[in-house]
Amino acid sequence: MTPDQIKLVQDSFREVVPIKTAAAALFYEKLFAIDGSLKALFSETDMGKQGSKLMAALGFVVHGLSRAETILPTVQDLARRHVGYGVEEHHYPIVGQALIETLDAGLGPAFTADVREAWEAAYGLLAGVMIAAAREEQLAA
Repeated sequence: MTPDQIKLVQDSFREVVPIKTAAAALFYEKLFAIDGSLKALFSETDMGKQGSKLMAALGFVVHGLSRAETILPTVQDLARRHVGYGVEEHHYPIVGQALIETLDAGLGPAFTADVREAWEAAYGLLAGVMIAAAREEQLAA
């Protein structure tokens, strides 16, 4: 990611924070619309709390993008935990699509082509790290 892309992601996320509860609910609505089978992973989950966790994790990652090396161990641990929840590698593109669609809806005209590209780069980085950590976890099991 370029410094300009990092700034675009961080600046646009500041616009999401005031609507974070609605954005989290919209994210899961979009996620389940894309792949209804993912609902099973959340059957015992308080979705309000899950939405709060999602937004906290996004905030952590977004604010750490300018110093990615400091957040990578936490992101890798998150991926390892997700293996235990039943998350599989093919779920990552679905999550990315739901995230981009949520940002598009939540930010409206502020979700420009450059902002979209920056978020796609950020998610690509995050998903790549998580997929690699999840693979290592599966091999170790």
